[in-house]
Amino acid sequence: MSLPLSTDPVRIVRHPEGVVELRLDDPGRGNALDLTTAEALRDRAFEVAADPGGAVLLRAPGGSFCVGGDLRSFTGRGAQTGAYVHAVASAAHTAIQALYELPVPLVTAVSGAAAGGGIGLALVGDIVLVARSARFRLAYTAIGLTPDCGASWFLPRLVGPRRAADLILTNRVLTGDDAERWGLVSRCVDDGELDETAHRTATGLAAGATEALRAAKGLLRAGAGDDLRRHLAEEARSIAALADGREAQDRMASFLAPKSVS
Repeated sequence: MSLPLSTDPVRIVRHPEGVVELRLDDPGRGNALDLTTAEALRDRAFEVAADPGGAVLLRAPGGSFCVGGDLRSFTGRGAQTGAYVHAVASAAHTAIQALYELPVPLVTAVSGAAAGGGIGLALVGDIVLVARSARFRLAYTAIGLTPDCGASWFLPRLVGPRRAADLILTNRVLTGDDAERWGLVSRCVDDGELDETAHRTATGLAAGATEALRAAKGLLRAGAGDDLRRHLAEEARSIAALADGREAQDRMASFLAPKSVS
């Protein structure tokens, strides 16, 4: 295994088997998306797209996959809140689009928390593997915002409109087993098996019939890329507009406020 190519919160590791790993590597912050992290994700996604090897593996060593937007970076900006949130969403959305349009299979491995934008990032994979203890929660409407990172595009297509509405409007939590049962992910595995299963899956794909795999993926994704691009733009517009409002700013501040212990 080669050394990571950068010290960014998002790194690339190129494995000798032809697997290119895109690694979210800021576990102390739960891989939360502030502008620096979102731009690093965008830039590394472009690097991967330029030379994707035989398969791409997206994973996040540590306790969480991605907890979504970094609310601490969103609050206290006053009238600039919406512009900042739009910049974060736009950078993350460019990464999502680049990953969605990869010509080779993309495997995502999800452990710990996947929340907010982390859910869209997880679901961009062709094959999504999840640890049994993982937890999925949209959480946007609880803080006065709407989904981004493609969550409101992927969910209806994966679980149907009724279940998508349930997840987005009520912010209910799904376990890894729930996510498999609902059709949100490809497979749920025991926690200790996730990394090995994900790497083995990506390695098997990288060693497969390259032209056939690329052509099959092209058929699965035919015509959807432009629709996703338009939807991502609308998600960015919506979340930024709401972030400028008093309700969202109050809810974000309340969420971050220290909680009293009774």
